[in-house]
Amino acid sequence: MKKYKKIFRLLPLDQRRFKFLYIFSILLIFCLFGRLVKLQVFNASDLQRKARLIQSSKTNALKKRRAIVDRNNRLIAYDKPFYKLWAHPKYFNFPGDSINRVRSIEEVTEKLSTILDIHDEILLRKFNNKMSGIKLLDKISEENAEKIKNLQISGLDLFKYSQRYYPQRELYSNLVGFVNDENKASAGLELYLDNQIKVFNKSNLIKRGGDGTPLPDNSAPGDFISDYKSLGLTIDSKLQKASFNALSKQVTKWKAKKGFAIVMDVNNGQILSLVTFPSYDPNKFWQYNSELFRGWYSQDLFEPGSTFKPINLALALEEKVIQKDGVVEDIGEINVGGWTLSNWDKKGNGYIDYPKVLQVSSNVGMVKIMQNLDPKIYWDWLKNLGINKNLETDLFESTAGQLKRKDLFVNQSIEPAVTSFGKGFSISPLKLVQLHAALANGGFEVTPHVTSTFKERVNKNPKKQFFSDEVSKTVLEWMESVVDKGSGSGVRIEGYRIAGKTGTSQKALNGSYTSKKVCSFVATLPVNDPKYAVLVVVDEPSKSFAYGSTVAVPVAKEIIESLIVIEKIPPKIKDHGMIVKKP
Repeated sequence: MKKYKKIFRLLPLDQRRFKFLYIFSILLIFCLFGRLVKLQVFNASDLQRKARLIQSSKTNALKKRRAIVDRNNRLIAYDKPFYKLWAHPKYFNFPGDSINRVRSIEEVTEKLSTILDIHDEILLRKFNNKMSGIKLLDKISEENAEKIKNLQISGLDLFKYSQRYYPQRELYSNLVGFVNDENKASAGLELYLDNQIKVFNKSNLIKRGGDGTPLPDNSAPGDFISDYKSLGLTIDSKLQKASFNALSKQVTKWKAKKGFAIVMDVNNGQILSLVTFPSYDPNKFWQYNSELFRGWYSQDLFEPGSTFKPINLALALEEKVIQKDGVVEDIGEINVGGWTLSNWDKKGNGYIDYPKVLQVSSNVGMVKIMQNLDPKIYWDWLKNLGINKNLETDLFESTAGQLKRKDLFVNQSIEPAVTSFGKGFSISPLKLVQLHAALANGGFEVTPHVTSTFKERVNKNPKKQFFSDEVSKTVLEWMESVVDKGSGSGVRIEGYRIAGKTGTSQKALNGSYTSKKVCSFVATLPVNDPKYAVLVVVDEPSKSFAYGSTVAVPVAKEIIESLIVIEKIPPKIKDHGMIVKKP
């Protein structure tokens, strides 16, 4: 059969159709180009950011604050890890279940109640017909959190966080302070040294592939290691506890407003113990009056009274207005500028030497001694001692002492007269112990501090010398006679040479003195090789016969007895003026 070829006739393209396809193609190209410009130019940075989020993950250390430890590495404060448990009932699914199966709330709470030791009815009430975002519990321990993880129940989320914990509770609270519920430093060293305690870890990015697998990068060794250094204190926890017990017992016994006790190394300013009472538990800070959070030992001022008399005697010796073997007449009272000043007991002591002035705490004797010193020179000495300056320290921000203007001090004879026995000006307890440390160490200024790293900053500055070594030794021996024969005899310990001075000063209110008192006692030991200064201050004891000798001295003795044991201070005995080791 003959085959025929089919012939198609080509017709010319319709011009309108051709123009339409041409214009549509051009528009499509322009749209694609416009989209490309938008992605590459206008949205580039945003797309890069989204890509980085997918391709990398940010790592941050969970630890937020350094631990605080004493000089023997005993924990004082640290971050304790806890977990919050969140529930999403619409996703509840047990291991081995089909992907679409949803377990009941009752089935889940039954398993949780066993681990958490909480009745399942209590857990059930927390759901309150909600199906997502339910906070069941917080403060879940790491042990229980691990048990919950091992259940592998879908719909349960554990969120890890840290909470500051203070294992020694009220023992350090007035020194260390606390961190509030929002993890913000709120008092004490936690607040004052916040930048040193915070852990500043740099953020690190781990690169990932499309499937989430970590990719190698150029991270240096140690880039992902958290900073776990502790803040070390110079405090000894055993001595801290002994000091706290002694102080709290006496403050309670005398129904006093508050009390303070400190032990400091006179050669370098390291504080071995620092306690105040009343105190508070920083783990439950919200239960206490905020007044307790203050570091009043560096922020509040008081008239030091007779505990300043040894400082004044050192000034008189330095200016050579008295001699070591001199005497002064004490008839019990003296008139200065129309004011009558008297001894604490209104009695005279006759002609007495300077050690006796301290032993009986003679106000009249001190007035006559310091009248030999030109008031201008006297005031300059007080300024040089830093009476009216802030004390540099790593504790609470200190308050500068109050000193009368120089023109008033020079032109009104009553001012230097009352200053001679520790009145008419005010300082902080911390400043007082600093001055007595200078008397003990040969006259050099030291800075009270509690952190181990503080010395690195202090040692850069040359030591300032207040008194000569000879004057310091002389005054210290005179103070020793106060313990041997005077008002400080209650602190005497057989085999140890201890110097001391009691103080009982009235508190001023609106320019006049009241019946309220501040009782204090300062001690230095051992006299033959001075190393420790102990200061006890008890504010407003409310019972009768409250003096430095009856209120503060017993606290100091208990502290010194503990100090001798903890620091292993060897005993010494006097033998005809010679110091020998006790066999």
